[in-house]
Amino acid sequence: MIEILSPILLARARDTGALVADILQTVKSRSTIGTNLLDIDRWTKDMIVEAGATSCYVDYAPSFGRGPFGHYICTAVNDAVLHGRPYDYPLADGDLLTLDLAVSLGGVAADAAISFIVGDTRPPESVALISATERALAAGIAVAGPGARIGDIAHAIGTVLTEAGYSINTEFGGHGIGSTMHQDPHVPNTGRPGRGYTLRPGLLLALEPWVMTDTSRLVTDADGWTLRSATGCRTAHSEHTIAITDDGAEILTLPRQARA
Repeated sequence: MIEILSPILLARARDTGALVADILQTVKSRSTIGTNLLDIDRWTKDMIVEAGATSCYVDYAPSFGRGPFGHYICTAVNDAVLHGRPYDYPLADGDLLTLDLAVSLGGVAADAAISFIVGDTRPPESVALISATERALAAGIAVAGPGARIGDIAHAIGTVLTEAGYSINTEFGGHGIGSTMHQDPHVPNTGRPGRGYTLRPGLLLALEPWVMTDTSRLVTDADGWTLRSATGCRTAHSEHTIAITDDGAEILTLPRQARA
């Protein structure tokens, strides 16, 4: 299903996006050496409940997962890249942590992800990974607008990732979003320009470039959810929910300071 939001629902989507961004930034600021992933999940739950929002993850049970996800945020560390299920793990100096969050507020969902390094150690490989996904995300957003096609976004994202030296996995990518978290159209992280669905005002998309240092192959963790690099290499993932408007693309999941 491809859903086009009314102006009323788009206004609600802005509120949802702001909530997602603010929760992610709050959790990032509190994620230090020794922070347990289960504490991150608990903090996220508390903020979602306090805001009167609903988690898109707790009861989520798609075909690629094993049963309901059962947690409020995805926490992927180092070689984990997608659907990281929180577990009893204290963060260490230099860990590369990805937080991925989707919530629904006022009947509209928003989805975003950030990757960052914990502590003071800055492994160059990790810095490069994060930078590549952030630049690819910016490139995809820059070409999104009414009349553009999904392939234009995919091509812009893929060009940045490929030029940075990374191979691209096409099993998981971006997606439409609206009254539910995952909708059509699928937005791969590589593609041919001028192909695919034509973007229209009112369409919401979650764009999410992600890469792994030296492979494009994933393996599923024993928890039935967490996807890791097949070689054990580090990974990174950046994501924003955007709205297609008459003027281009509006980023709904910017942090509060960036919106100001």
